[in-house]
Order: sequence, then C-alpha cells, then structure tokens
Amino acid sequence: MKRPAKALWALAAIATIVGFSFLLVGPHMTEQPNRRTYYHEMRLPPAGAVPVDATAGVPTEAEAARLANPLAATPENIAAGRGYYRYYCTACHGARGDGRGEVGQSFIPAPADLTSARIRSLSDGALYRAILTGQGHAPVTEYAIPEAHRWPLVLYLRTLWAPSAPAK
Repeated sequence: MKRPAKALWALAAIATIVGFSFLLVGPHMTEQPNRRTYYHEMRLPPAGAVPVDATAGVPTEAEAARLANPLAATPENIAAGRGYYRYYCTACHGARGDGRGEVGQSFIPAPADLTSARIRSLSDGALYRAILTGQGHAPVTEYAIPEAHRWPLVLYLRTLWAPSAPAK
C-alpha cells in the first residue's frame, strides 16, 4: 500500500475511535450550555402582580357533592362524551374503562377501573371533580380538558356501566 493510503486508513481509524468513544461516553452535563440557565436566580415578579390560584377551577369535595350535571343525557351529548373519552382517557383507562389501556398497563399503581363499584357510587359532581384532580398517576387534567368537554365525559362514563357497554 502506498504511503498516502496508509495515512488515510490511519486517519479513518482514529476518527472512528474518537467517534465511538464520544458516543459511548458522551458529553458531560456540565459541559452543555443549556445547563447554566437553570442556575440563574429567579426574578421577582413585577410590583403589583397578583398570584393565580391554581385550584380556582376545581370544586372542593363539598362543592362537588352539590354539583349536578347541567347537560341532559341525550344521544348527542353522550356521543360527544364518547369522542372526548376516546381522545383523553382511552390510552390509560382502556376502551371499556376497565383501567387496561395500552399506556396505563405500564403504570404502578394501575389506572382506576372506571366501571368499579367505587366509581359508580360517585355523584356526577364527584366524577367531575375526579376528572379534574386525577388519582394516582393520572395527570391533573384541569388544564388538558376544556370545560365544555367535562360534563359530556361524565355522561359517557355513566354509559360504561350499562350492560350494553362498548366492546373492547
């Protein structure tokens, strides 16, 4: 082999070794520029700023006990609730509400079985509150589920308990 070809092979070998060592070891977190932004002092809010109560839209347990669903259980409202359930809830709670959704199977504790006697015993207001506050690993859905979608969800949950509940 000629001398330039050997030099190219040696350079390629060195580049390969450096590349693999970078992949295996990787950059250290302290060397990344994004890290420094988390170490800055937090600024004070502007004068006169008023803090927002994060629980302002969530009824207390006593308030939830007095809440009644303002929507009638019409086929249209239930169909809307079914669409919202499929969008927001099926991944964790499953199509039948039994807590066996594809994503929910990896959670410990498992998502609630929405067809259980405990959930069935809740009033509409308590179900509404449970949707907002979540249990266990459930995210706080107050910010994820718009207010207009919540009561139709409660109506649809009631249909999960009927003998003709949706099939899996």
